[in-house]
Amino acid sequence: MRLPLWTSRDLIEATGGVASVPFNATGVSIDTRTLMPGDLFVALVGDGRDGHAFIADAFAKGAAGAMVHTDPPPGAPVLRVPVLRVDDTLAGLARLGGFARARFGNDTPPGKLVAVTGSAGKTTTKEMLRIALAAFAATHAAVASYNNHWGLPLTLARIPRNAAYCVAEIGMNHAGEIAPLARLARPHVAVITTIAKAHVGHLGSIEAIADEKASIALGLEPGGIVVLPADSGQLPRLRAAAGQATVMTFGINPAADVRLLHAEADADGSLIHVAVFGRTLSLRLNAPGQHMAMNAVVSLAAIAALGLNPAEAVGALESFEPVVGRGARRILAIGQGSALLLDESYNGNGASMRAALDVLRLQPAKRRIAVLGDMLELGADGPAEHADLAETVAASVDCLFTCGPLMRTLFDKVPPALRGAHAADARDLADVVAGRIANGDAVLVKGSLGSRMKCVVEAIEAAAAGDG
Repeated sequence: MRLPLWTSRDLIEATGGVASVPFNATGVSIDTRTLMPGDLFVALVGDGRDGHAFIADAFAKGAAGAMVHTDPPPGAPVLRVPVLRVDDTLAGLARLGGFARARFGNDTPPGKLVAVTGSAGKTTTKEMLRIALAAFAATHAAVASYNNHWGLPLTLARIPRNAAYCVAEIGMNHAGEIAPLARLARPHVAVITTIAKAHVGHLGSIEAIADEKASIALGLEPGGIVVLPADSGQLPRLRAAAGQATVMTFGINPAADVRLLHAEADADGSLIHVAVFGRTLSLRLNAPGQHMAMNAVVSLAAIAALGLNPAEAVGALESFEPVVGRGARRILAIGQGSALLLDESYNGNGASMRAALDVLRLQPAKRRIAVLGDMLELGADGPAEHADLAETVAASVDCLFTCGPLMRTLFDKVPPALRGAHAADARDLADVVAGRIANGDAVLVKGSLGSRMKCVVEAIEAAAAGDG
C-alpha cells in the first residue's frame, strides 16, 4: 500500500479548500483513464471537457477524494464521497503544486529542481535527466510533455516525499507563458535546449522566441544556474536576459563549458565524446542523430550545474531509449519480413524535421520513406519553412508522403520520382501509407501535434498486425 503523498490537513492548507470529510491521497490525477487507486482526482474544466462529469468514474476506480469547484448538476445523483471544495480547480491545482514545491525545497537535505525549456528537445532532455539523476538519488520527472499551465503544477504536486531531484518541463505557445511557470517551479538549474522558429507565428520573430525562452531565468532560486546553447545566434541575448545568474554553456562551440567533441552516428545510435570543463567523457547513446547527441550533452551540463559528477551519469545515459512520438523505434512484421518505424509524430519544426530526416538517412533500408505533416504556428514563414526542407528530403528519402496545405509546398518542390502521395490531412493519408509499406522499408512519421500524425502511426501498426 502506498504511503500518503497528501494528508487531508496538507490539502486544505495548500489549496485553501474545505474538505467534506478528512481523507489522504497517495497520488494526484486529472484523468480517470490513468487514475490509480488512492489518487486525488482534480476535476479540471477546459478544452470542452468538464472533469466534474467524471467524478463518479474516478471513485469507481478507487479515487481517495476529488477536488471540485461546482455542485453536481440538477437531477444528478448526490455522491457521498470525500470532496475538497475550492474556488477553482485549476487555481487549486496550481496552489497544490506551489505547496509541493515549497515542501520539496524544505526537505532535509533540500530537493533540487531542474527546469527544461527550448524550441526542441525538451522532453527528450527531460527523460535523459530522469534516467541520469536517478543514478545519484530518487528522481521525479514530468510525465510525457506535461509542461503547460496544468502540466507543470501537476508534476510538482506529484513529487514523492523521498525525491531528491525533480525534472520539470516548461513549454509555451504565446508570449508571457514561461515566466509564471518558472516562478512556480523555482528551478535551481534552468536549461534552454535550443532556439528555433517553433511558434514564430504567435511570437513574430526569433528574437521574441529567445526572449520568451530566456524568461525561465526569472524563476531561478538564489544562486541558480542557467544552461544555454553556445551554438545559438541568440546566445548574447540569452546571456543578457540571465542577468546576474551564473551561466553555463553547451554545444560544439570551442568556448562551450560542456562541449560535444565528436559524434560517430550509425543506424542505431551514436558514440559521443564530450568535454565537461576540459574532462573528456565517452558514451554510447542508443539514439542516432546529432540532435540526440546534443540532448545528452545538455543533460551532462545540467548534472554538472547541480554540482554532481557527470562521469557517474554516463552509464545511466547509455540505457536511454527514445520515447514514443519522439524518435521511438519499432520493428514491425510485414508479410514474411519486417519494416522499421521511426515514430516522431508528436512534434515538428524545421530543426527537428531536419534532424529526423538525417536519422532516416542513416537507416540501412531498401526504401527510406518519410511521412510528413504540417509544421504549425509558423505564421507567414510557414510556406518557406516547408519548401526549405526539399534539399534535406532529397538527400534522405526514396519516397515522400505528405499531408496538409503547408506540406503541399514541399511535396510539389521535391523531384517527381520521390513523390508518393499527398492528402488533405493525416486521416486521409493514413490508409494510403499503410498499404504501401513493404518488407525492408524504414518509415519516418513526423509532424506537429496538431497535424495528428499519430493516426498514421496507428494505421501502419494496425496494417502490420493484420499481416501478422
